[in-house]
Amino acid sequence: MKQIVSLKINDISFKLKENHDFQWLENVGNVFCVFDQQDSGNISFGVKNNNGTFFVKYAGAKPTDFSGDPNEAVKRLMDAIPIYRKLEHSSLIQLVDQFPVANGYAAVFEWFAGECLHPHWLFSGKDKYTHPDSPYYRFKSLDINKRLYVLDKIFAFHTFVESQGYVAVDFYDGSILYDFKRDEVKICDIDFYRKSPSVNDLGDFWGSKRFKSPEEYQLGAPIDSITNVYNMGAIAFGLVGGEMDHSLHKWEAGDKLYKVAQKAVERNREDRYSTVKEFYEAWKATL
Repeated sequence: MKQIVSLKINDISFKLKENHDFQWLENVGNVFCVFDQQDSGNISFGVKNNNGTFFVKYAGAKPTDFSGDPNEAVKRLMDAIPIYRKLEHSSLIQLVDQFPVANGYAAVFEWFAGECLHPHWLFSGKDKYTHPDSPYYRFKSLDINKRLYVLDKIFAFHTFVESQGYVAVDFYDGSILYDFKRDEVKICDIDFYRKSPSVNDLGDFWGSKRFKSPEEYQLGAPIDSITNVYNMGAIAFGLVGGEMDHSLHKWEAGDKLYKVAQKAVERNREDRYSTVKEFYEAWKATL
């Protein structure tokens, strides 16, 4: 049985595998919430101070769902900072600060009052798809035009990512934050994005099986714009279709858009659109 310790900051309780010093957070602001059930090695906090509300992502501790080395998590977060700066965009959460602390590293982002569409720590398994309080269930119940608006923001951002010479890695519905009150969307957690072209150096590459292309299971395969085309098509099926069921029967956005999405998720790379830009232009022309 794994060891678990309970900690408390500003009356907010959370759990880790071992004790850790978070006294540095007192200089950042007042903690009002915590996200401690991530497998990335990060633990995150909602913090308020005189300048506003912020999301603080921290690496260096040992979250309960993390089995790796905290030092590797620290390096990943540090390596992600230039990516957030290079890919700064209206649809991406805004990095405002970053700094080392005694036992780790912190990145501070502007707070966005959205809900994650894959909150596995609250709604796992069937509950994600059926529970009336699940953000994903509520999102899928929205008018189709609101969901198409979100897809447009996602496709536009990743066209920009492509134009900056990067490739999306580990983008999935857990990277999407939706504000149900304002009908606005932000993309978060682009820590694993890489310069393009890249290669699959893991075999079973980073990401959710619900959105991964065949090459993301093949060691040495290219990870490039064509890979991202598949990812965008799979996200479309996730938000306006049957997720891993790519049938027309589950698709909610009409036959013509279905054909665009279907071409994007062809298992043969050569049968997909060659770039995210080409896919996005075909999508917009069909709309």
